[in-house]
Amino acid sequence: MLHDIATIRRTETRSISPENPDGARGGGGRATDGTGAESARDLGPGWKVSPSVDVAPGATYDLAGITGPGRITHLWITTHTDHWRTLVLRATWDDADEPAIEVPYGDFFCSGWGRFAQVSSQVVAANPNGGFNSYWPMPFRRNAHLTLENTSTVPARVYFQVTYELGDVGDDAAYLHAQWRRSNPLPDGETHVLLEGVEGRGHYAGTYLAWGANAPGWWGEGEIKFWIDDDTDHPTICGTGTEDYFGGAWNFDVPGQGYTAFSTPYLGMPQVIRPDGLYDSQQRFGMYRWHLADPITFRTGLPRVDIQALGWRSGGRYLPLHDDIASTAFFYLDRPTAARPPAPTHDAMEVHLGSGAAPRAS
Repeated sequence: MLHDIATIRRTETRSISPENPDGARGGGGRATDGTGAESARDLGPGWKVSPSVDVAPGATYDLAGITGPGRITHLWITTHTDHWRTLVLRATWDDADEPAIEVPYGDFFCSGWGRFAQVSSQVVAANPNGGFNSYWPMPFRRNAHLTLENTSTVPARVYFQVTYELGDVGDDAAYLHAQWRRSNPLPDGETHVLLEGVEGRGHYAGTYLAWGANAPGWWGEGEIKFWIDDDTDHPTICGTGTEDYFGGAWNFDVPGQGYTAFSTPYLGMPQVIRPDGLYDSQQRFGMYRWHLADPITFRTGLPRVDIQALGWRSGGRYLPLHDDIASTAFFYLDRPTAARPPAPTHDAMEVHLGSGAAPRAS
C-alpha cells in the first residue's frame, strides 16, 4: 500500500502549512503576519513569521484544501496535550456531503488519553513531545478538504504541515476512512462496536483502542469479530482474545514487570497508564493493530466489527465488563462516504482530568 521508494514518481510534490496555506508553487515563506511575527520583527519576511495558527473556541479551521487528483502522503501536526481530546480532525474527499475521517485529534495518532507515549509504527508515529505523524496514504480524485474543529472553551495553537503529491492516482485507488466510537461505560452484556453498516468494496486497515479498565483483574479476554459481505448470524473472522489481536499474549504480562508496553511497525501497546494512588485510580491502555500486510478485504461491505470486554469471575467463568472503550477504525473504501456514527462531541471525547485542572490556551 505504501509507495515503492525506488519508483520514479510522475507527480508534483506540494505542502500546506501556515507559511504556505494553499500549497502553491513558490508560495512558501511569504507571510508578513502570523503567530511568529513579533519574534521575527528584526528579521522580516521569510523568517518564520507564520509557523502556527490559533483555532478559536467552537471554531473549525481549514487545514488544507487541495484540488486533485492526488494523494496526501504525510501529515505532521502538534498542539498542547490539553487539546488532544478536544480537537476533531476531519477529511472529506471529492466534494462529498460527509467526512470520511472524523476522529478526535489524539486518537487518530494513537494518543487518546491526552498523555504522551512513543508510537513507532509504519503509518503513525508519535514522537516527543507530541509530534504526531501520519503516513496513511490518502488518495483523492477531484479534491481533498482537511479541517480541525475546536470543541473546547479555550483557543488551541496548532502547528502543522500537510504534504501531498498531485497526479493520477489510478482507477483502483480507494478512499481512507476513519471512524471513532466510545462506550463509556460499556453497557451490561453488550459488545463494543467499531464499525457498522459499511457498504462497498474495500479493506479494513487498522484499529486503535484507548481502553480504560473499570474493574480490578484482567480485562482483555474478549474476542474481536469481523462480519464480512453477506455475514448475518455469525462472523467470518473471530479472534481468540484482545491481547492476541494486538499481537501480544498472556495478558501482556512479563513476569516481574507486569503490563509491558511495546511498539512495532504493525502492532503495539505503546501506552500503559498505571494507578497513582490518587487521581489515576484506573488502569488505562493504548493499543494499535495495522492490517497493512494482512488487510481484511470485503466485496460488498462490512456489516459489523465489534469486540468483547471480558474478565474472569470465580470458577473459571468469564465476567462481562463495563469498561471505557474508545475505538478508531481505519478502512479503505471504493467511495468517499460510508455509514458512520454521530460526530464526536466535547463531552463524549472528554478525558476526565484527575487534578481538576482546566485546559489551557496554548
